[in-house]
Amino acid sequence: MAHQFAKIAFTPSVRDAQEEFGSRAKYTRFDEGEDVNHVLSEAEASFIQARDSFYMASVNEDGWPYVQHRGGPAGFIKILDEKTIGFTDYRGNKQYVSVGNFRQDDRVSLFFMDYPNKRRLKMFGRVTEVPAGDLETMAGLEVPEYRAHVERGIVISIEAFDWNCPQHITPRFTEQELQVLTTAG
Repeated sequence: MAHQFAKIAFTPSVRDAQEEFGSRAKYTRFDEGEDVNHVLSEAEASFIQARDSFYMASVNEDGWPYVQHRGGPAGFIKILDEKTIGFTDYRGNKQYVSVGNFRQDDRVSLFFMDYPNKRRLKMFGRVTEVPAGDLETMAGLEVPEYRAHVERGIVISIEAFDWNCPQHITPRFTEQELQVLTTAG
């Protein structure tokens, strides 16, 4: 299959639903051509690096999904190469649900949102946990000027990604974005 995101996401039951609701023909083009959407271009890399947060989903050993928000300064998500991203995992509420889930199942799903411009990038990948003691890897992931307590690094090998349509994304703005909008002109 040519479109790597479809290869993972379009399981037989998903394809059956697409057939039932009339969208399967639209997605048959995903089955043809060269392999795409598993190697980051400059467009994806720039989009990811401009984000100050994203959503990350893992699955526990009972099959339950878990979605968690991750945030930091814009650029805290690092592009390590065209198939790998990473970030430092900052101390939070100390539940460690995602960390525990990744130790059982390394698959992850990510959502990168640009609310003001109504854009989103969906991604599948596989997680490797980097212990804080791995100083060389951690140095490449850290954001020195951000003073949150780093517990570990997370490196994600990209399996597939897809840009989503902007329909139904409600624009939202950060305080900084609002300040720029209200002082412009």
